[in-house]
Amino acid sequence: MQRHESISILLVEDNDGHAKLIERNLRKVNLLNPIVRAADGVEALEYLGGLGAITTELPPPPRLVLLDIDMPRMDGIEVLSRIKGNDRLRKTPVIMLTSTDSQAEIDRCYQSGANGYVAKPVNIANLGEKLRRLGLFLEIVELPAVA
Repeated sequence: MQRHESISILLVEDNDGHAKLIERNLRKVNLLNPIVRAADGVEALEYLGGLGAITTELPPPPRLVLLDIDMPRMDGIEVLSRIKGNDRLRKTPVIMLTSTDSQAEIDRCYQSGANGYVAKPVNIANLGEKLRRLGLFLEIVELPAVA
């Protein structure tokens, strides 16, 4: 049986309330993994490159990125494209988190290399349930090795 290593998570979310809700609901299912938050796409790319305020050293790639789409400075689709275009990061699974369930938006995310797409419902209880399920999924899924 393969040994499970800790899944570090990069949460890229510009809304403080949503970020707290996402982390709280992941913790409710006993997901104890380290979660690093970037407040927007630029900050996420700076973190991944070891260039920003979060860290000034090149961190190991996260085992998972939870990425909002609609953000200031740089949207999630651009961040996704840059992650998937980077040799060091391209195998990192990226799950898009957004408030739209537009099929065109879903298709655009998958065409850009997303590994999953979760629509954030407006209803907080529904969002909590989706995140609980995501946490359970992360406990059992095998992720690719990253550099």
